[in-house]
Amino acid sequence: MNFKLISLGCKVNSYESNAIREMFLINGYKEDNNKPDVIVINTCSVTAVADQKSRQIIRREKRNNKNAIVVVMGCYSQKNSDYIAEKCDADIIVGTSNRNKILTLINQFKSDNKKIILVDKDARHLPYESFGVFAMPESTRAYIKIEDGCNNFCSYCTIPYTRGQARSRDKEEIKDEIRFLIEKGFKEFIIAGIHTAHYGLDLKNITFSDLIEEIINIPSLYRLRISSIEESEIDDKFIDLLKKYNNIADHLHMPLQSGSKTVLKRMHRKYNVDDFIEKVRRIREVRPNIAITTDVIVGFPGETEEEFNETVEFIKKIKFSELHVFPFSTREGTLAYSMENQIDPKVKNERVQILINLSKKLEEEYRNKFIGQELDVILEERNKKINKLCGYTSNYLKLSTDLPDEYIGKIVKVKVA
Repeated sequence: MNFKLISLGCKVNSYESNAIREMFLINGYKEDNNKPDVIVINTCSVTAVADQKSRQIIRREKRNNKNAIVVVMGCYSQKNSDYIAEKCDADIIVGTSNRNKILTLINQFKSDNKKIILVDKDARHLPYESFGVFAMPESTRAYIKIEDGCNNFCSYCTIPYTRGQARSRDKEEIKDEIRFLIEKGFKEFIIAGIHTAHYGLDLKNITFSDLIEEIINIPSLYRLRISSIEESEIDDKFIDLLKKYNNIADHLHMPLQSGSKTVLKRMHRKYNVDDFIEKVRRIREVRPNIAITTDVIVGFPGETEEEFNETVEFIKKIKFSELHVFPFSTREGTLAYSMENQIDPKVKNERVQILINLSKKLEEEYRNKFIGQELDVILEERNKKINKLCGYTSNYLKLSTDLPDEYIGKIVKVKVA
C-alpha cells in the first residue's frame, strides 16, 4: 500500500510525522504522494488560521482522493474530533495520543469500513508517547523531541489543553537516537518540545540543563541547537554550559511575546521585562556575539498604543537578531477569548508591519557585524535560484558558496558578505 503524509505547524509535529513515516516504511508501505491508499494529516491548532488550514487540507485530500483512507491526528483533531468526523468526513481520527496505533486502526478500518474516533478527551494526564529511536529523512540537521505538553496556561494559548501536561522522554532513548543519527552522518541536532525546557519537571531527578550537559558530551556531536527556551528557564547551570561548551550553537530563541509589563501580566507570562533584560545581559557576558531571536504577539486584548510602543522600544534595547511576529488570534476556551477591548484587525496589521520592518533592520545590523569573517557552515542544500550550496552557521546566519553538490553535509568555512 502507498501512503501520503502531510504535516502542519511546529517542529514537534514534523518530528512526529517523521516517526509515523518510519513506522509505515518498516511495515512495507511505500510513500507516494500521487496515488496514496492512505493519507495521514498531522494538524495544527496554534492559531485560528492554523485551524482553518487544517480543515481545508482534510477536505481537499478527502475530495481529491476518494478511495484513500484519510487519517487525521494532532492538535486540531484533539479538540475537534466530532466536527472532523461529521463535517470533514475523515475516516480515522486520533488526537495527540494513540498515534503509534495508526497501522492497527487502518487495518481495522479496512476490515469493517467503519469510521474510527480514538481521542483521549482528557489530554492533561496523558503519558509521554514514545515512537522509539528512528532514522530521519536525508538531511544534515535532525530535530530531537525530548518532551511533550506544557504547564504554563498563558491566557491566549490552547496548547496545554490539546497537548496535555509536561511529560519527559526517557533520557537514554534521547541519547540513543542522537548516537544513531551521528552514525548516519548528521551534524546538527535541534532539541525540540512543546515547551522544551519543561523537560524533567515530571522526573524530579533531572533538569533540562542536566540533560543538555549529557547530550553535548556525546562523542562526535558537532552542534546542538536549542529550539526555544524561556527566560525563566535559563538557570545558572545553563549559562555555565554556554560558557564551557562551544558545540552548543551560538543562537538562542527566547520567546518574549510583549515588551510591556502590563501586557505580559494580562498574558500570564512568568517573567517581566526586567528579568528578561538581566538574563540577556548574563548570556551575552559569556557569549558576546550570540544571536537571540524571539516571538512577539501583536494586538493582545487591550494593547494600547503606549503598550505597543513599549514593546518596540524594548526590542530595540535588547537588539534581537530576528523577530517572529504574530497578530493575536482569539482561541475559544482561553481567558483572552473573552477579554474586553479586542483590537481592531486593521490596527493589528499595522503594528505587525511595524515590527516586521524593525526585524529586517535588526537582522541586517546583526549580520553586518560579521561581514568579512569566515564562519563554519554545515552545507545543507542547493538553492536553485542562485545555484549555490547553502547552510547555517552556529549563530544562524544563512550563507552560500559555489562549491559542488559533493560538499552537501560537509562543514566548510564561508566568508560573510
